[in-house]
Amino acid sequence: MCDDFTVAENDAHLADPSLTRRGFATIAGAAGLAMLLPAPANAAKILGRDVVIDTPDGKADAYFVAPATGKAPGVLVWPDIMGLRPAFRQMADRLAQSGYAVLVVNQFYRSVKSPIIAPGEDFGQPEVRAKIMPYVQALSTDGTTRDALAFIAWLDAQKQVDRGKGLATTGYCMGGPMVMRTAAANPTRVRAGASFHGGGLATDKPDSPHLLIPKMKASYLVAIAANDDARDPAAKDTLRTAFAAAKLHAEIEVYTGTMHGWTPPDSKVYNAAQADKAWARMLALFAKSL
Repeated sequence: MCDDFTVAENDAHLADPSLTRRGFATIAGAAGLAMLLPAPANAAKILGRDVVIDTPDGKADAYFVAPATGKAPGVLVWPDIMGLRPAFRQMADRLAQSGYAVLVVNQFYRSVKSPIIAPGEDFGQPEVRAKIMPYVQALSTDGTTRDALAFIAWLDAQKQVDRGKGLATTGYCMGGPMVMRTAAANPTRVRAGASFHGGGLATDKPDSPHLLIPKMKASYLVAIAANDDARDPAAKDTLRTAFAAAKLHAEIEVYTGTMHGWTPPDSKVYNAAQADKAWARMLALFAKSL
């Protein structure tokens, strides 16, 4: 998960004099790339709308987008620690263009409506961290499970969602553990999960997400940032062992040269080449599993 150590590592990376001028320009311009994500070949026409979903704990604001015609497999997206914002709406649109009905949620709805950050704000700023961390602390594992069940039920009630096909869930940063809790909460529906630089997937705590793997029935993509792996190299092996014991397919890979948070296009450490690779692997997982 994002923390002071991650912020320091990412800042040190950005200050590295070995970064080429072209590479620095790519990073500096990342905030503008959310509007420039490439559309897939034969992109479907899509329709999106803001929605409010009733949960046991209140009303969650979210964004739903799907192909304009027909039915499609549902995908539940858990954003990173900076929440539902334009970059995640753009990623949802891109996924919908590939033929999926996508729900991106505000996981902090108990505390605040989205967006939780203003243009130009970033988790690397101390005042932004001070604002966000109380929202994070208000979350609980039981709350995430309740939310996951409510969000899946909402997706399945939409006419655009094909209930005859499996459902997928994806998560970024703190959303990675939420993916695993979602898959364990409703293993009959969730047939694929993807975690991108997910934090705390395998810990020594009694509620570690990896301990839920025996309850799951899905296939997985776990895309790990290189600096996250350097800090906790044993986590990927723990995950591989747990998935193998449960006889579940899991593609677990450390993405060379990436920093925590490399996939959202508004991230300061956005890595376009590796983000596209991870996106392609996610689409391949969905095509095979849903």
